[in-house]
Amino acid sequence: MIIDLLANADRYISLHPDFARAFAFLKRDDLRDLTTGRYDIDGDRVFAIVARDQGRNKEGSRLEIHRKYIDIQMVLAGTDEMGWLPISSCTESTGPFDAEKDIGFFDDLPSAWFPVEPGMFAIFYPEDAHLPLISSGEIHKVIVKIAVSEGPV
Repeated sequence: MIIDLLANADRYISLHPDFARAFAFLKRDDLRDLTTGRYDIDGDRVFAIVARDQGRNKEGSRLEIHRKYIDIQMVLAGTDEMGWLPISSCTESTGPFDAEKDIGFFDDLPSAWFPVEPGMFAIFYPEDAHLPLISSGEIHKVIVKIAVSEGPV
């Protein structure tokens, strides 16, 4: 997991061959004006989801994991207090992993919480269980999904 300011994004481009395209999308001048929905950057290999969601409480919320994709979650408005726990510490699965949707959930509690504010991003790898959307207000954010492997998704 990585949390930083978008102004420092170039420091992370070397971590994955598709990070340059992902961060170029997040630096778009019109990013805040995009309507909610999916935006293809490179088909299913790299795509963005623009979302506006009401925040939720920590109680009753579940950690999520992905196996095929890395998430880069950038907040545009509001504060998203994101929880984190290494997947190796997760023991309370809520059911089978949904391979089609690339998501699984756990009832374990995060070991750390981080307020991610506008202009900041968080990178979650498949080994990172994360709990986003914790807020008392609305969160406007962009999630860029980047395929972990070079092969077909």
